[in-house]
Amino acid sequence: MGDKIYEVLSPVMGTFYRASAPDNPPLVEVGQKIKASDMLCVIESMKIFTELRSEYGGVVKDILVENEDPVMKKQALMIIEKE
Repeated sequence: MGDKIYEVLSPVMGTFYRASAPDNPPLVEVGQKIKASDMLCVIESMKIFTELRSEYGGVVKDILVENEDPVMKKQALMIIEKE
């Protein structure tokens, strides 16, 4: 991808969650401005929950998977346009 585009990749195979808990709102939405280290989503694999945080500040351009979708290791989850 280009220098300004960052793909958030799943570090493990598991289940994608947009919120940190079932009753919480999604952590990010398309169009939302984020800072480096902001939590973007959670991946659950074998009862272990991994929080994915942004490496860069910018804007969430796209969320490529739906809540509770199964994901593969290194699958693209989100597109961030870096500042």
